[in-house]
Amino acid sequence: MARAELDKQPADVRRMFDAVARRYDLTNDVLSFGQDRRWRKEVLAAVDPSYGDRVLDLAAGTGTSSQPFRDAGATVVPCDFSIGMLQVGKQHRPHLPFTAGDGTRLPFRDDTFDAVTISFGLRNIVDPLAGLAEMRRVTRPGGRLVVCEFSHPTWAPWRTVYLEYLMKTLPAIARTVSSAPDAYVYLAESIRAWPDQRGLADLIGEAGWSNPEWRNLSGGIVALHRASA
Repeated sequence: MARAELDKQPADVRRMFDAVARRYDLTNDVLSFGQDRRWRKEVLAAVDPSYGDRVLDLAAGTGTSSQPFRDAGATVVPCDFSIGMLQVGKQHRPHLPFTAGDGTRLPFRDDTFDAVTISFGLRNIVDPLAGLAEMRRVTRPGGRLVVCEFSHPTWAPWRTVYLEYLMKTLPAIARTVSSAPDAYVYLAESIRAWPDQRGLADLIGEAGWSNPEWRNLSGGIVALHRASA
């Protein structure tokens, strides 16, 4: 587990996300130079929901990642452990069924969903392996998992530039746009300490998912992992 996660108790992480909720979407857009919009499109394409599919969007935050599934005709449930995020989301998207839930103890029955997806939230589950196992529990046999998460750039010079941005530039930018800029120091550390593409695929398989695979986005800054139940 990442050192930053070991240094944080779950309640501290929850309060951190409550604090950044008000300007969370704007901050993400600025810090990613708009790439987060492309990544959301890639997640939607990877899940490939059919009309009427039940999709669990875990770590959904304010629901920005959930809306595309509803637009595609799926029944989407945005779930997050941050009440602050859910409150902001409900203000902007009152039509979505926002649900509070702990990633290691999801408030859903077995085999409920056709697909489960989590974007940039697996790092923040206190026990990622337990979280992946819970996602497997609530997914019907034959269903699918899509994990979009920060990863390790595959080209060494690009990796050096990225780490410099992550540890120095990102917190500085966050101070100008975020409602709780100190939170982005923790986020940068958790990204740096996260497993690489193969490491996450192995973790997904250990949690009971079949045929984990991945595709790099933005030169490996982000990896899109897929698996089946």
